[in-house]
Amino acid sequence: MDLESLRKELSENGQEHLLQFWDTLDEEKKQSLYSDLKNLDYAKNNIYFKRCMESLKLAGEKLDDHLQPPPPEVCGSFLDTDKETLKKYEEDGLRLVSDNKIAVLLLAGGQGTRLGVNYPKGMYNVGLPSEKTLYQLQAERILKLQQLGKEVTGKEGIVPWYIMTSESTKEPTKAFFEKHNYFGLKEENVVFFEQYTLPCMSFDGKVILEKPHKVARAPDGNGGLYKALGSRGVMDDLVKRGIKYVHVYCVDNILVKMADPIFIGFCISKGAICGAKVVKKAFPKEAVGVVCKVDGQYQVVEYSEITPSTAEKKNPNGTLMFNAGNICNHFFTVDFLQYVVKDHQDELEHHVAKKKIPTIDVSGNPVKPTEPNGIKMEKFVFDVFKFASDSNFAVWEVPREDDFSPLKNADGQPKDTPTTCREHLYNLHTRNIQAAGGKFCKKDGTLISNIPSITNGTNGVQNDGSGDHDNEAMVVEVSPLVSYAGEGLEKLVAGKSFVPPLSIYAPGEKDQEIVCALIK
Repeated sequence: MDLESLRKELSENGQEHLLQFWDTLDEEKKQSLYSDLKNLDYAKNNIYFKRCMESLKLAGEKLDDHLQPPPPEVCGSFLDTDKETLKKYEEDGLRLVSDNKIAVLLLAGGQGTRLGVNYPKGMYNVGLPSEKTLYQLQAERILKLQQLGKEVTGKEGIVPWYIMTSESTKEPTKAFFEKHNYFGLKEENVVFFEQYTLPCMSFDGKVILEKPHKVARAPDGNGGLYKALGSRGVMDDLVKRGIKYVHVYCVDNILVKMADPIFIGFCISKGAICGAKVVKKAFPKEAVGVVCKVDGQYQVVEYSEITPSTAEKKNPNGTLMFNAGNICNHFFTVDFLQYVVKDHQDELEHHVAKKKIPTIDVSGNPVKPTEPNGIKMEKFVFDVFKFASDSNFAVWEVPREDDFSPLKNADGQPKDTPTTCREHLYNLHTRNIQAAGGKFCKKDGTLISNIPSITNGTNGVQNDGSGDHDNEAMVVEVSPLVSYAGEGLEKLVAGKSFVPPLSIYAPGEKDQEIVCALIK
């Protein structure tokens, strides 16, 4: 260990306090701390910190005068598109699946802290009849998608799954997949890679010590994807496999459509290198980022950066002007990702998150602060939107109740809980069965006419008021191995009536394909 060289480097960058407990450490902890400190780029971190603090000064500045909604020519809507065009988008996407041109990339660096668990969120079981976790649901959607591609072209392609973990989620996630035999996927097509971390900083620019021998670190945000793509070998693997398009999404959306062929087909029809799937804001002040333009560049603007008057602006047809709610569901060409990774990732600015960071006092004793005592620096995955233009950017609006129900909070909170996720999945599957010609009855055979509908725009399942019905009774789950997005259900349910709870599984997945009381 070249301790003097390290002391000199720390002193030059104002971080000499990191060795304040050196003489109290045993040899093993000295080696650990030395390795930790030698792996930090202090000059670069100081630059990041300076930029972050400058951005904090502007955090309260509203962007109203700089905002423009995306122009109509880059936008499309599932609900406003005719069935023939939707079918063409879907078939175009499925052909690419079958030709091995599509990959999915999962941002899975977060722990389930707000859920009250100490393991990766993708391992969470929300309480479905099948007891499937988020990871299993997503894996099975990939399997079904590959099958659908084969039905269109006659050949089954592979959709590789790239999973970006953090330091804390990598090993548990890998072990979980191994334990479950990759949920039917081939091991070589599930690629784990780890995002990088940055040191946590005090408000005066000092690197925070978590322990006398350990620096406090945090993942560099989901925008750390681009650095990891280049330096973890993922970009090379994408190119080697011949992948042309990548669908990027967050782990916590129970309704996510893996490599949604309609979304991909739409983006390709627009000649897009980069695209965003969005939902309509439920109300003007909803706490959701908005896809828009800022001084001519595409961006996701946080709700706090827009004044209420601008948030409430409307188009001539009465819709909100800034209405494209971001759901972290994106399309990228591999060429665009290479362009960012090779030449532009350093242009992405870090954002500031004020946090209560566990640290130590002057005696080296642990301290759990009750107020924010420092910042974490992170980049956002959508910050690359600014490298696209009107000629190659796409915005695809989907019904919230079909595509977006995030799992963020423990039960007891008003939204984004295991209960709301479960109800939204049941609601989607109920509507899919109805669309396929199935009906639902009470135990006495009475037809249930007022199936709960999602009417409040925030995925809250509400009764439409047309009659007596118990929402809790509508437990309806369709395995992704049976249907990816409602297709193929006619042969199972058309002309039949069912008493909930209803579960539909693929042959061999359970003892029965349909588990419920069949009335007719």
